[in-house]
Amino acid sequence: MVETRIQSVHSMDYKYQQIYKNLKREILLRHFLPDQKLPSKRELAKTLNVSVNSINAAYQQLLAEGYIYAMERKGFFVEKLDAFPLSARSPETISPDLEEKSQSRKGWLSFSHMSIDRTLFPFENWLKCEHQALKMRQNMLDDDSSRYPQGIRSVRQTIARLLSITRGVKCFPEQIILGSGTQILLQILDGLIEENKVFALEEPGYQRVYRLLETLRRPVETVRLDVKGISIEAIRRINPSVVYVTPSHQFPTGIVMPISRRIQLLNWASEQADRYIIEDDYDSEFKYQTDAIPCLQGLDTYKRVIYFGTFSKSLLPGLRISYMILPEQLLRIARTRFSFLMQTCNVLTQITLQQFIDSGFYHKHIKSMRQIYETRRTRLIAAMRVQFGAAIKIYGINAGLHFLAEFDTKRSMDEILNRAAQEKLELYSLERCVLKAHYFTKKPTFIIGFANLANGSIDRAVQLLYRAIYQ
Repeated sequence: MVETRIQSVHSMDYKYQQIYKNLKREILLRHFLPDQKLPSKRELAKTLNVSVNSINAAYQQLLAEGYIYAMERKGFFVEKLDAFPLSARSPETISPDLEEKSQSRKGWLSFSHMSIDRTLFPFENWLKCEHQALKMRQNMLDDDSSRYPQGIRSVRQTIARLLSITRGVKCFPEQIILGSGTQILLQILDGLIEENKVFALEEPGYQRVYRLLETLRRPVETVRLDVKGISIEAIRRINPSVVYVTPSHQFPTGIVMPISRRIQLLNWASEQADRYIIEDDYDSEFKYQTDAIPCLQGLDTYKRVIYFGTFSKSLLPGLRISYMILPEQLLRIARTRFSFLMQTCNVLTQITLQQFIDSGFYHKHIKSMRQIYETRRTRLIAAMRVQFGAAIKIYGINAGLHFLAEFDTKRSMDEILNRAAQEKLELYSLERCVLKAHYFTKKPTFIIGFANLANGSIDRAVQLLYRAIYQ
């Protein structure tokens, strides 16, 4: 019977591995009964035309994993194993609904607000900085990352200086915590805020943050916007403990919060000791026509602002370096509560980033990209106004890498999105940023990103958009 169960060995595996796999499968299928004796090593080797050593290696592996047991001078026997229920047996292939679906974007044009133009990234300068970092600090690569739970201190010093100059941030390197994304850092912050404290988010706003907070079982309320940004009156009605805002370029509307509203928000936070403001400064490097507006954190004398930033928009999303700046009272809690955490940012990427900033390459790159993106933004807006005329309204154009476009059309949002996909045009609606069902737009409104739209593609992209909306 055994001989019929184990077929000749034809596999790229070592012979003993194939024998081991076949025997294990037969045991799990209960083709071999508990306590049934297996053939001797010599007998099975002769049957399968393999060496005794191959059979012995297979038996030893089965013995180590507990599929069989040995009795001195008697041989090997099948262990008594509970049978898996039929529903628990693994299929040979994964279920179709669990397969990853990857859609080719070859030949597409993109209005994505999440993309940047990676072809303009100065890879040669980055590699030069990486080489210098390796040459000067290669000893850090074999260090346990637990030595730098907040990130390498010299890197945080460089980031603190950069933010002081470019964003008016006031902080010490000790206040900075690096992480491989805003969501990772937000999970750390969640562990610093008392349970059952209510979070308030802008409506419309950042869907990923909203869903993460819900997953963390946080009470979450949404606050409508007015022309100055998040409504202070609505905040007072809801009475949250933490308010999440994007004041320098509200996501997704593009509203820039004026100083009057910023002062109101800071004063609200100062009224109670357990109130905080999370300032997400996600694309603050890009401001057009005027100088960049200093961040909310720099105005905060009450130590109530938790500042989030990222290098995903200014450099590359794939570098996965974000940062959080904590007020001193929360930093003390973090040092006590999360001292065991490992740093999630790659050490080599950290020290390369430091070299990239300190060498002046970062400033040069941002200056160049600001000019390029401003040119694209200006050309795109002009082309859209010519193409759509009075049928379009554009909002939030003075900062960031996207703006909103509202269209006067009889077509529904879904119909436009489907037609855009047929035209190979990547397009996202404002509805993807609606956090709760009470927020609606009267006319189809889209988030128009321009960072990944080269000048030579702008007119074509606008034509495809017109076809999706009207033709």
